[in-house]
Amino acid sequence: MIKKIVLASLLSAATFGSSIALAQTNSRPSAGGAPLVLDATPMPLAGTLNPQHWASYRQRFVTDTGRVIDTANGNISHSEGQGYGMLLAVAARDRASFERIWNWTRANLMVRDDQLVAWRWEPNARPAVADMNNASDGDILIAWALAEAAELWSDTSYKVAGRRIAVELGRKVIVNKTRFGPMLLPGITGFAAEHRKDGPVINISYWVFPAFSRLNLVAPEFNWAGVTQSGLDLLAASRFGTMGLPTEWVSAAGAEMRPADGFPAQFSYNAIRIPLYMAWAGVGGREHYAPFVNAWSNGSLAAIEVASGRKVQPMSESGYASLAALTQCAATGAPLPRDFASPSPTENYYPATLHLMALVAAQMRYRSCMRTQ
Repeated sequence: MIKKIVLASLLSAATFGSSIALAQTNSRPSAGGAPLVLDATPMPLAGTLNPQHWASYRQRFVTDTGRVIDTANGNISHSEGQGYGMLLAVAARDRASFERIWNWTRANLMVRDDQLVAWRWEPNARPAVADMNNASDGDILIAWALAEAAELWSDTSYKVAGRRIAVELGRKVIVNKTRFGPMLLPGITGFAAEHRKDGPVINISYWVFPAFSRLNLVAPEFNWAGVTQSGLDLLAASRFGTMGLPTEWVSAAGAEMRPADGFPAQFSYNAIRIPLYMAWAGVGGREHYAPFVNAWSNGSLAAIEVASGRKVQPMSESGYASLAALTQCAATGAPLPRDFASPSPTENYYPATLHLMALVAAQMRYRSCMRTQ
């Protein structure tokens, strides 16, 4: 995926290898302190994905052995993609596919000396895993999927595996006692204060907000509510440039947040997931959504240079537009456009994945928005 390619190239020298509780209520993000009312208690994940949509996705991106393929990046695989695949399999109630994806992940990416997951697998490289570092969002997605699978299929082995990953995350990539509370590092190596002059460096899109209340079920000894709150506070403190958007990589070293050194100061393919995760979890206030709503007011997305507000690369595939639609729904109650419920059968892995995730989030939390314009 694009974000992982950029991350690898920019970090080659660094061996890449709290008042809002977790969403347990039926309120939408607040507007000036007043909650917006959700349709009903959020639905469980299982059963929220149309089996036909999942079958089309699986045919294009999941091999018979369970490897999820990033078609826009040399057909590599990564922990994030495996986690997304596992979550979508749960949403479609497809245990056979879940098991294949999980088995491939264990055999090929769980090659570290702990319970975390190596972030990248290259089909044409030897070794296929050249960088042993983890990516914490991939770990979170996989642990979350395991927790959901354990509940859906009453399988204790999934819960045990999810707990092992969640405990390692809590011990190794969550930094406690920061001014923002527990802070999530993007990986074990290359981002902490001892690894970089501008460290700690964070990526707010790695806060997979809907996962944290579920990880609390398998590893309750960690402060997942605090992790949620720190993500919201860091987002509020990371509004840069004329549009108030976060950059992909942010330095939390000084008194004020700033774009991290060595990375393009852009709002791009990573950060577009932030409102997806907030809306899915039902967390945040109108102020957290406003920069995204404003940036996407015409329904189109682009990579943006935050200092000037200049669009540097359009994101034209319809899967990206689904994020704008979901964000408008969560923040304003706007109905979703007619094509939201019809994912394109020709898109690449990343926009196709985001579209299915947005569909699942809408089914779980924003069913009133599913009426079409």
